[in-house]
Amino acid sequence: MTDPLFDVSNQVVLVSGGSRGIGHAIARGFAERGATVVITGRDADTLAPAINALNDAHPGDDRPCSGITCDVAVADDIAVAVAQVIADFDRIDTLINCAGVNIRKPVVDYTEKEYDFVVDINLKGAFLMAQHVGRHMTERGSGSIVNIDSLNSHAPVKRVVPYAISKNGMKGMTAAMAIEWGELGVRVNGLAPGFTLTDLTKKLWAQPVMQDWMSKNTPLRRLASVDDMIGTAIFLASPAAAFVTGQTIYVDGGVVAGIHWPIDETS
Repeated sequence: MTDPLFDVSNQVVLVSGGSRGIGHAIARGFAERGATVVITGRDADTLAPAINALNDAHPGDDRPCSGITCDVAVADDIAVAVAQVIADFDRIDTLINCAGVNIRKPVVDYTEKEYDFVVDINLKGAFLMAQHVGRHMTERGSGSIVNIDSLNSHAPVKRVVPYAISKNGMKGMTAAMAIEWGELGVRVNGLAPGFTLTDLTKKLWAQPVMQDWMSKNTPLRRLASVDDMIGTAIFLASPAAAFVTGQTIYVDGGVVAGIHWPIDETS
């Protein structure tokens, strides 16, 4: 039985950074529920297999999912991509702002080029993508934007300062856009994943010291899978969240719920 409260089957969904990782999992979640999905990515070679996977997940014999090569650090790429989606499908119902990068090193060692690389994609790119899609949505009087945030917007970790800057900026952007666009029918929310196992983080989380640290700081005692992000994204895009805007939801297994002291039950 399909509950219409969470129905996204007729939506046109644009997912930036949707060729892999969390973005692709969320894109697949929408495709599995009958949405028409367009993903973007910087690498044209990775788009084709990602698109095929989305169409394989879509119910029925049609293949409505597609992709556009787009570097969100390049303003012209964003403008062209958004215009193409609207030209092809006449609307964008939901934007998932997921494109993101990170460089780990001590704060004193970042070059200006590295700082710009991270912030231009994670924050400026997300802003410009939301701005272009937001113009269309506000003209239509409806739409949902979901910005993929991070635990770093709650409490930054070491050696990722530009990334933490970008995600704290994104959290503020989410709230500010929600205030401005709410009366125009557009909702803007954030989804902040917790410690998540992806192809890019496998090496990090394979370290025993990291596994132990994660387990002690995550009440649910496990890493998130990329699929753990699907439900919240679907909720935020669906009629079930019709009165939800300006919020950042931490899908983190309880990490931000409190300080997890290293004491045993008898202390």
